[in-house]
Amino acid sequence: MLKPVLRLEEFLFVRSLRLGSPWGPAVRLLRYPAALLRDWYRGEITLRAVSLAYTTLLSVVPLLAFTFVILKFIGARANLAVVLFEFLKPLGWAAARELTDSVMQIVQNLRGEVLGTIGFASLAYTAVATIQKVEASIHFIWTVERPRTLARRCAEYLIAIIAGPLLIAAGLAVLASTRGDAVARWSRTVLPLDWTFSLLGKLLPFAVVTLAFTALYALVPNTRVRPAAALIGGVCAGLAWSLVGKFFATFIAHSTQTLAIYTGFAIVLTTLVWIYISWLIFLFGALLAFYVQHPHYLRHGQSPLELSAVAREEAGLSMLVLIGRDAAAAAGRGDWTAERFAAQLEVPAGTLLPVLDSLAAAGIVRIDEHGRASLTSAPEGIALGDVVDALRRTASTRLHLAVRAEPASRDVLARMDAGVRASLAGQSLRDLLGGE
Repeated sequence: MLKPVLRLEEFLFVRSLRLGSPWGPAVRLLRYPAALLRDWYRGEITLRAVSLAYTTLLSVVPLLAFTFVILKFIGARANLAVVLFEFLKPLGWAAARELTDSVMQIVQNLRGEVLGTIGFASLAYTAVATIQKVEASIHFIWTVERPRTLARRCAEYLIAIIAGPLLIAAGLAVLASTRGDAVARWSRTVLPLDWTFSLLGKLLPFAVVTLAFTALYALVPNTRVRPAAALIGGVCAGLAWSLVGKFFATFIAHSTQTLAIYTGFAIVLTTLVWIYISWLIFLFGALLAFYVQHPHYLRHGQSPLELSAVAREEAGLSMLVLIGRDAAAAAGRGDWTAERFAAQLEVPAGTLLPVLDSLAAAGIVRIDEHGRASLTSAPEGIALGDVVDALRRTASTRLHLAVRAEPASRDVLARMDAGVRASLAGQSLRDLLGGE
């Protein structure tokens, strides 16, 4: 990387933390767009947006088919076309109307007797695979290593498929009632009220998208997301989606001659580009929410981080002390997760997961399905020598390498281990807790 870029990163992410008012807060605020631009340049987020765009083209029909069935059941089948048209509106009114009519015709033709068992199963798999890919992308951004259990994921996917259409229908029903009742008709005769309702109608797509983004940022990650972080990410992503949509619509309107080169393929090309841009905005909103909640990731971004050998041992012993101290307290919460350890030790949670896994593989701690760590036995039954040995030797996964070391190096390490064992002989975690 160029030296000026490195100096700029050093200033934004390190030296800006020591700046006072009035420039300090403004410079520190610039870290967020700088981090987003850096992650965009590295390309991982854009690759995931491309993957989601292609997957969306395959899954839009089955997802709409399931939504259509639910909306039809509650008597709101016409509302689905309104939602699809609003999303495609940046492509131009004519193209959006044509695509909406075509997709809705396909969805209405998806009857059980036409599809058959295999066809219905393939559509269901495509829909679920899309939701899984969205979840995987969010987990990558939030550095979540442990996804939800299979039963929990199936239940939440089912809730999302059912609740999503119901919320869409409820929102559009409220909008339709405000437009069609007597009060709404009377308000059009009063100029200030007419302007107000017109402004609300223009802001409604932004509000719906913002609410949807905020809900997804808060609920999809398998970790605790602060409402403020999700809201900031949702508002910024919703605003960006609305502004980019208007710019994209203007670009399409002034590029008719260029798009004429592609003839009938132009509508497919522009649709794919718009879906890609929408997913890119969604993922960057999630990334912003992550940085707001975890500002210590701003300098490193999504780059893989690891602890040194000494820091690994310090982190492992510190985590055992924290668990043991909390368990010994009368009002111990017992909810030590990687995120809580990270906040206490001031390091990213992703660097602590291999340490926790090593302790779990050695039988020193147990980790439940919610990621909470607890001791497997009383502190007096956990020898410090075993803890150090687990942190130094136990692999956190089965994918590890064994070095064919030279005999002389093995002898040096054996003497080191013997010295550590001798210095820790007879000491347990209870001694470490009592020595604080």
